[in-house]
Amino acid sequence: MGTWDIGPFDNDTAADFSYRVDEAPAEKKADVLRTAFREVIETGGDYLDSDVAVEAIASAALVAAQCPAGDPVTTAYGPKDPLPPLPDGLRPQAAASLDRILTEPSELLELWEESDGEEWKEGVRKLRAVLAGADADADTLTDA
Repeated sequence: MGTWDIGPFDNDTAADFSYRVDEAPAEKKADVLRTAFREVIETGGDYLDSDVAVEAIASAALVAAQCPAGDPVTTAYGPKDPLPPLPDGLRPQAAASLDRILTEPSELLELWEESDGEEWKEGVRKLRAVLAGADADADTLTDA
């Protein structure tokens, strides 16, 4: 995996994944992200491959970008086309994926711990916090 920085799209695998998101019809884009989350979550306690984890982090960044406190995905390596509004149901899946990625056994976690792991982990935790905050906001609105 060629990696040039710590962001969700700062590696070859995520850049290739962006192309797959762009190629999907608008009504299937959420399914592409959902599949990335499912592949991570379904590993359970088994070893998590770094490429699968990278795609889930990129997907989580796309979901978080549509949350109130989310940062837009502006990198040239992200999807070229804007995503349609994504279902709120992707947020807990994205958060669960990030939790799994930060839990051993995870190849991506191991790779980052060999270098600038703390800064990378902080970026993943920030995405997780945005997703959790959006879910809390949605719960407050439905309780009102």
